[in-house]
Amino acid sequence: MAEPLRPKKGGFLRPFGCGWFIREYLIGHGPFDTSKIDPTVGAPQADIFYHYKNALMRVRASDEATKHEEKQARREKRAIDPENIEKLTKQYLDRMAYKTIACNYHSFVVYFSNLQRLGWVELTGKEEPSAFQDHYKEGQPRKYFRLTPAGRDASDDFWANPHAALYSAAV
Repeated sequence: MAEPLRPKKGGFLRPFGCGWFIREYLIGHGPFDTSKIDPTVGAPQADIFYHYKNALMRVRASDEATKHEEKQARREKRAIDPENIEKLTKQYLDRMAYKTIACNYHSFVVYFSNLQRLGWVELTGKEEPSAFQDHYKEGQPRKYFRLTPAGRDASDDFWANPHAALYSAAV
């Protein structure tokens, strides 16, 4: 039986999901050329969010560049040039607006709080000071989070939709 090629209800057409990225990042795999972290130390929410958005931007720019180069090569009846794809990827990245890709920070924080409520991520106890600018008072400290064993063992379906996991466990 053939399955239709479309996202599940409520799904977004993204190359990878936010939950998958958070899990891989906190495990220390450094998905999509992001920095690798020590899984025992963890990372602050803001850093995870930043790397998630940048990874999505790089993948999207690469996809657009590849599509453009394929179309151009077909039109000119020539082979695809990988150097051209790299050049186009850089151009697309330079023109891409940070705020137009994926979720905003507030949505990410809400998503992350669901992961905390499920017990999939926990505070490591490490904190570092944060400051806005010189003429403002200090901000709240940056708190580090790590993946818990329950987070490692959770299924891919639940990581794709932690809200459903949160409320299916409550039933």
